[in-house]
Amino acid sequence: MTITLTPGAATLAQLQDIWANSYAVVLHPSSHDGIKAAQALVAKAAAGDTAVYGVNTGFGKLASVKIEAKDVATLQRNLILSHCCGVGEPLDAPTTRLMMVLKLLSLGRGASGVAMTTVEILQDMLAKGVTPVIPSQGSVGASGDLAPLAHMAAAMIGEGEATFEGVRMPAGEALGKAGITPIVLGAKEGLALINGTQFSTACALVGLWGAWRNAATCVLTCALSTDAIMGSTAPLQDAIHTLRGHAGQIAVARAQRALMQGSEIRESHVDGDTRVQDPYCIRCQPQVTGAAMDLLHFAGRTLEIEANAVTDNPLVLVDDNLIVSGGNFHAEPVGFAADQIAVAVSELGAIAQRRVALMVDPTLSFDLPPFLTPDPGLNSGLMIAEVTTAALMSENKHLANPCTTDSTPTSANQEDHVSMAAHAARRLLRMNANLNVILGVEAMCAVQGIEFRRPMQTSDALKTAMAILRAKVPTIVEDRYMAPSIEAAASLVETGALAASADLPAFVKGHAE
Repeated sequence: MTITLTPGAATLAQLQDIWANSYAVVLHPSSHDGIKAAQALVAKAAAGDTAVYGVNTGFGKLASVKIEAKDVATLQRNLILSHCCGVGEPLDAPTTRLMMVLKLLSLGRGASGVAMTTVEILQDMLAKGVTPVIPSQGSVGASGDLAPLAHMAAAMIGEGEATFEGVRMPAGEALGKAGITPIVLGAKEGLALINGTQFSTACALVGLWGAWRNAATCVLTCALSTDAIMGSTAPLQDAIHTLRGHAGQIAVARAQRALMQGSEIRESHVDGDTRVQDPYCIRCQPQVTGAAMDLLHFAGRTLEIEANAVTDNPLVLVDDNLIVSGGNFHAEPVGFAADQIAVAVSELGAIAQRRVALMVDPTLSFDLPPFLTPDPGLNSGLMIAEVTTAALMSENKHLANPCTTDSTPTSANQEDHVSMAAHAARRLLRMNANLNVILGVEAMCAVQGIEFRRPMQTSDALKTAMAILRAKVPTIVEDRYMAPSIEAAASLVETGALAASADLPAFVKGHAE
């Protein structure tokens, strides 16, 4: 399937669909005239005598060095090869493809000065499955994601490596097998390809989508946990949350209340409930998870703007007949968004872990057996599963420290303030993976706890979620090798299967209403 995107108007939903399904992408034909007009202005500058940065000069600290017209193509090729300095594990294929799509969107705005052939080869590579091998480390988030994008551009000229039909090989060979001819870069084209925030933005978007799945799952797992400990739903009353006014808090409380509607467990202690207040991890779930959701919505809007932005340098302003240097390559907005997502992910895990601790502790869990095992002492039950969640919660707290405050000068002090957006975004993958486990273990504990309340039954909505978990994770009767059960529960969180079992509102699932 091929998706047509209009530069400047791509939505997060479209991009997520493309990322999840590896769709091919083409730019809407309405963008072609602008692309060609900008390229014509660059070609005119390249043929002239006036020094224009990135067109007929060196780069960065070498911007004062004038390049002869006959050497312009060599200049661009050299730029790409010299910037292929990435290290570390390769970026996964879906995120790499998303990075290519974001670069297409940026070039399609008609302010980068590339030829249509450059746009077309990216479209062809996406359509035929030629995916550059992009080392995941080496960018400081200004001036652009230079090293990662250079590895992408290298594949376009037949250098470096790429995968084709699942096999890693030299990029030139991959292009040949796919029937694609490598391009020869013209004036400014190499610079247009490597200047930009597309690596950081792609990684941040994937982190955002993972965080949304986890945030939605939090609403479900907290509802399960609340029933497991026979917690009160009084703090979910709508009036409490509308008095405060935060959209996320209101939405979470309403969603959790709906999930628990009809629970026999809850109805059994509505009257005469001797516990006036539950611990904060139960009582303040809407306030904490709702605040995280508000933060994710804000970060998502920032990333949607960035996905449609022109972030290379210099920019070709066709209407003004100018090629002018600026600083749109600086990824500070992306870094800030990634830092916000990291804080939200960390806090979602922190409060969920306290619910796990609550359920396994016999002094706090309100008549549930120690560590949720029917024969404590002989069996340890979920004792060490809780310890694992504590370890991952703590790791996420460390990872949530801001990256954007850690600037360091580069390029002989020409680039003296950078965003660190690349690793701000990359760490979200690890943080979400940790949170998948925390929420998976919470679901295991909560379902086990609800089963101890029989013959009383939970709500129909929560029964559906319980059935999904129990299809992969059997009830813990006697101690068993636990790692596969934790892995299976975490996978249900990661794939969104648990969250999908509940009829959650659009806001909670990460969509604007």
